Amino acid sequence: MVTSIALWYSDPMPLKQIIAMGGGGFSMEPENPTLDLYVLKQTGKTRPKICFFPHATDDAVRYVRNFFEAFTKFDCRPASLSLFNPPTSDLESFVLEQDAIYVGGGNTKSMIALWREWGLDRILRKAYRRGVVLAGISAGAICWFEQGLTDSYPGEFRRLDCIGLLLGSCTPHWDGEAGRQKVLRRLIKSGEMLPGIALDNYAAAHYVDGELVRVVRSRPGARAFRLEVSGGGVRSRVIG
Repeated sequence: MVTSIALWYSDPMPLKQIIAMGGGGFSMEPENPTLDLYVLKQTGKTRPKICFFPHATDDAVRYVRNFFEAFTKFDCRPASLSLFNPPTSDLESFVLEQDAIYVGGGNTKSMIALWREWGLDRILRKAYRRGVVLAGISAGAICWFEQGLTDSYPGEFRRLDCIGLLLGSCTPHWDGEAGRQKVLRRLIKSGEMLPGIALDNYAAAHYVDGELVRVVRSRPGARAFRLEVSGGGVRSRVIG
């Protein structure tokens, strides 16, 4: 007698990907789509669904218009999520059916507060585990880490606790805003802020399963740095 054995195969675990941009993308260099196209490519889809989150800005209409103007030129299916006029009451299903989420810049503190009120922080964690590519610029970069250096407070830079999908801290615009470097070094040295990475404008850090795998640049000379406590001070070294 021949016994048939049913073999059960499970799909491999999806990659958990985050692409944090210190500056650049369609909102800063609309003539140079390098970083935006990189995000789309990491989905592995021929015509990916990508949804823009404009929740960090008080000028969402303009930001969303610029997003669609840029991404309708690419082979993708762009969408946006408004929390003032949501497309559905089932936000979880809407987010989980996307291939990529692209978060814009602005006030990180206000954005994360809004996410928590709507349960989007929980939904984004689930999307991350399911392989939806998470990306963003500035506020949309630091939000994924444990902490970020933010200018959400008028006239000063402060530490902000974020949603914590990635360990450590992140600081955008490293080469573009006066005062960031001095404040970050002081906070890390004092222990008030976790060591982490800092990103120049036009540089992006690509994480896979929580590990930094690549630094992508849309302009020559854009750099990423790792900052850590060393010898009583804070040492920065170029990475990627």
